[in-house]
Order: sequence, then structure tokens, then C-alpha cells
Amino acid sequence: MKEGDLGQKSLPRNPLLFGLFYRMDLVEQIGSGVMRIRDLCRDYGVPEPTFDVSENWVTVAFPRTVHGRIPEVTPEVTPEVARMLSVMRGEMSRTEIQAELGLKDEKHFRENYQQVAVECGLIEMTIPEKPNSRLQKYRLTDKGRAWLKKARQ
Repeated sequence: MKEGDLGQKSLPRNPLLFGLFYRMDLVEQIGSGVMRIRDLCRDYGVPEPTFDVSENWVTVAFPRTVHGRIPEVTPEVTPEVARMLSVMRGEMSRTEIQAELGLKDEKHFRENYQQVAVECGLIEMTIPEKPNSRLQKYRLTDKGRAWLKKARQ
């Protein structure tokens, strides 16, 4: 198999191991792994891995990230987080922020907006000791306000 074939062809390197995984229901879709890895990296806004293909093995190298996000070498944030920062006013609940953004899917919002912004230090919880509190609200941090001010210039 050549590097260009990755994500295009399915060829188990070890048929015995593949057969075992298949019987244990540990294989989701035959031949879809490389495409799913690349798609997920794009979805999460992280660099795609590099693949080194040789006759006997495939090595996958993922660039180092912080909490699944691009390290803070550049001041850029994902488009989702940028949208969220632009609608935030004072202290807002998750449902209020989602409503401002016109988003209905709570999991998508939490994973692609809220958690990313918290991890990057752009927003903070008003009750950090009780992250799951029904009274939890979020507000911009100094870093978030500075980013927003710079983005508006």
C-alpha cells in the first residue's frame, strides 16, 4: 500500500488481528479509519496527522495540541468561538448563549463553543466550583475581552 492509498483502499495488514477485532465488534467500518481521522481533525480545528507508510507498518504522527486545540502560538480562535464571543453580554447562561447563536444542539454547542472557549481562557464560569450547577453562567475573561476588542478593529 502507498501513502496515496490511505483512506481510499482497505487492506488489513494483519488479517488474524483484524478477524479478531471484527468478531469482537471493535471494527466500526472497514477502511474508514483514515478518512474519519482526517474529518475529525478538521471538525475540531486541529492539524491533520502525518502518515509514514512503509512495507511493514504505518506510523501516524499527531501534531501536539493543548486539550485538543491548537496551542496558543497564534492568537486565532475557531470561527465558532469567535461567534460566541461576539454575542456575549455580561453573565449569560448556556441556554441564553445558545439562543443568541441560534443553536439547538447542546452537545455540539458544549464541545465546539463553550468548552473550547473555557479551555482557551476566553470565558469563565461564574460558579467554577460547581460546573454543572443549573445556576451556572459564563462571562468573558480579560483575555476574551482583549481578543474581542482586537477582532473588532
